[in-house]
Amino acid sequence: MNPNAIKTLGDLKASEYKSKTIKTELRDNLIAKMKAGEQVFTGIFGYEHTVIPELERAILSKHNINLLGLRGQAKTRLARMMVKLLDEYIPVIEGSEINDDPLNPISRYGKEKIAEHGDQTPISWLHRENRFAEKLATPDVSVADLIGDIDPIKAANLKLSYADDRVIHYGMIPRAHRCIFVINELPDLQARIQVALFNILQEGDIQIRGFKLRLPLDLQFVFTANPEDYTNRGSIVTPLKDRIGSQILTHYPQNISIAKQITQQESGIDKHQNAAIYIPELARDLIEQIGFEARKSEYIDAKSGVSARMSITAFQNLMSTAERRMLLNDENKTSLRFADFMGVIPALTGKVELLYEGEQEGPDFVAKHLIENAVKSIFPKLFPEIKKLKKQEEASPYDEVTAWFVSNDGIHLDEDFGEQEYLQTLTQIKPLVNLVQKYLPELKEKDLAFTLEFALWGLTAFDMLSKHQYNNGTQFQDLYSSYLSGL
Repeated sequence: MNPNAIKTLGDLKASEYKSKTIKTELRDNLIAKMKAGEQVFTGIFGYEHTVIPELERAILSKHNINLLGLRGQAKTRLARMMVKLLDEYIPVIEGSEINDDPLNPISRYGKEKIAEHGDQTPISWLHRENRFAEKLATPDVSVADLIGDIDPIKAANLKLSYADDRVIHYGMIPRAHRCIFVINELPDLQARIQVALFNILQEGDIQIRGFKLRLPLDLQFVFTANPEDYTNRGSIVTPLKDRIGSQILTHYPQNISIAKQITQQESGIDKHQNAAIYIPELARDLIEQIGFEARKSEYIDAKSGVSARMSITAFQNLMSTAERRMLLNDENKTSLRFADFMGVIPALTGKVELLYEGEQEGPDFVAKHLIENAVKSIFPKLFPEIKKLKKQEEASPYDEVTAWFVSNDGIHLDEDFGEQEYLQTLTQIKPLVNLVQKYLPELKEKDLAFTLEFALWGLTAFDMLSKHQYNNGTQFQDLYSSYLSGL
């Protein structure tokens, strides 16, 4: 159908256009895409076998939907993607405030327009991108905002009595007739405002300041909610929950591989940064592991959740830390270093809700603790397990490394070392190089420096070496050097 060729109601009738409810429209288009093997909810990783099938079932069932999950779980993005399932254009009576269907008008304006002009009633076409309305539920949202109110200015301009329904100013929901309407953070909506949604969801009629209007509004409602809100700030009243067809539980990435895909897609790294900074795969793993550690940390409130945005902003900070060092050294290329992870701390401290224990320790301590725990989780996957207790005569794969530090004064890695100086400082520890090459024989040469530094941090995390952090870098020494130096 060519919208440019259809300008009047008569043209629309001649085209044999058939009106559909929005839920039927979504269902029919989903069926067509599924039969054609097309994916609708693309770019949402980790939901392929959990959330997306449930969402598709809800659409096929023509349900209003509640997406329930912790922050940063792509709830709003899923709702916005449903726009792809709408027809590209739908006809509306030109000038209608509530997107009246020319073949089935529901407003007084639409009915009078057709009564006056008949088949010559002008129509316009509404694109699917304009059929999405969204409202963040906050305590100050009123019934007038959502449903509507009497407009005294309109009454004065049109010289109408307040008893005339033409003085009504429609709220967001009637104006979203034939659209997808999303209310984010539903539990934050006051209970009395939630009550105002009952009839709209079930019967379709609304009441504004004594005007009982039978407006069979046609909407696809999508709500989002955070489980934490049910106890901390509010709740969804039971009769409203009863009117929501499907409640779908969202979740965080279930493994590092999926988490890396999300971070890579969402981080929006500047192309110049990407070209100039080499990113070892181990660094990507560490960024995601920090998020996994945060979700099980004793210092962080698990009910509040740890958003995927934490990993995204941490990765952005990581890249910027490396870029800053590169600029200070007047270099054109650089590679990520483990020391750059100290630059992600500001991205971590603002993204987590600390428990009492975490508040006592402080956000900076908690952030460093998460980084150390990430190292502890990944280290045994690359190198032999470090046993806490071993017999004195029992050999360890790390004996030569620790012996090197006993025989030497250790090393100091300055944060602003140039690439060559950084690599030379690390590769002077020959037993460490041998260890890495033995257990990671396929390691790329470009990844060597980062992996060597990671191994040092791992050995300190497991109390095989000691480290001291200064304003300008980190010093690694044998485990007992700090005690001996204090004698």
